Amino acid sequence: MDVAMIGLGRMGANMARRLLRGGHRVVVYNRTFARAEELAAEGAEPVRELADVVAALAPPRVVWLMLPHGETTQAAIDELAPRLDPGDILIDGGNAFFKEDIARGTALAERGLRYLDVGTSGGVWGLEVGYCMMVGGERSAFEHVEPLLRTLAPPGDGYGYMGGHGAGHFVKMVHNGVEYGMMQAYGEGFELLEAAPWELDLGQIAALWNNGSVVRSWLLELAADAFAKDPQLEGIRGYVEDTGEGRWTVEQSIELGVPLPVIALSLYLRFRSRQDDSFSARVLAALRQEFGGHAVKES
Repeated sequence: MDVAMIGLGRMGANMARRLLRGGHRVVVYNRTFARAEELAAEGAEPVRELADVVAALAPPRVVWLMLPHGETTQAAIDELAPRLDPGDILIDGGNAFFKEDIARGTALAERGLRYLDVGTSGGVWGLEVGYCMMVGGERSAFEHVEPLLRTLAPPGDGYGYMGGHGAGHFVKMVHNGVEYGMMQAYGEGFELLEAAPWELDLGQIAALWNNGSVVRSWLLELAADAFAKDPQLEGIRGYVEDTGEGRWTVEQSIELGVPLPVIALSLYLRFRSRQDDSFSARVLAALRQEFGGHAVKES
């Protein structure tokens, strides 16, 4: 099947490679053309301009975007949409807020274009293992691109149709919120183990828990790998970013009145990780000194 992959970062490039290995014809575009040229050696067909993508495909065209959320993705869609024909399919496989998908899908439908929002999970391991994909949008578009989804996904039930516009990214948003909570729980557990009165081998424990334990998971396998490389994680600063989906999950919990205390606290603790000396902690120390005469540490 023919497809264009727009955006050849860590995810997009490997997705293009997996599609090539699956026998698909893949046209590739990246703002830095050198990245597209790299994939030409593996069978991809690079184009220099975004507009050239349309000419390189026969209708009904399938154009898959793996670009940063926001203006970058929207600008690419704005450039491509007027050049596409009715029945062509645009896919956003990056992280996007589901309400934007609903508006975008409606606007593109007015042009006769079909739109899919594909929540994609798998990271740098997806090339070999496959990508878990949660798909929203027109059912007809989903059925048309299933050969691509089957190639990209792990064997078995590695992809699924979630519903209309926005459903794919909504499910991926909640997926990431759950991920926040799981990661925070592992982090806290290993911190307590590290503080124990014995010199525990954290890598051994992570590997042990992955054999029959109820807390076994792929994240725990990755923890074992990380401890094997750096047993005390001395080469890593405890500064944790977020991609935005955790925030959207918490915002939706407020909007829908669904309590998510673990996920919300996990998000706030990521914010806390970025503060070397938080003002709130200084306020607490000052209050303890004022009401109880407790000693404080000078900055």
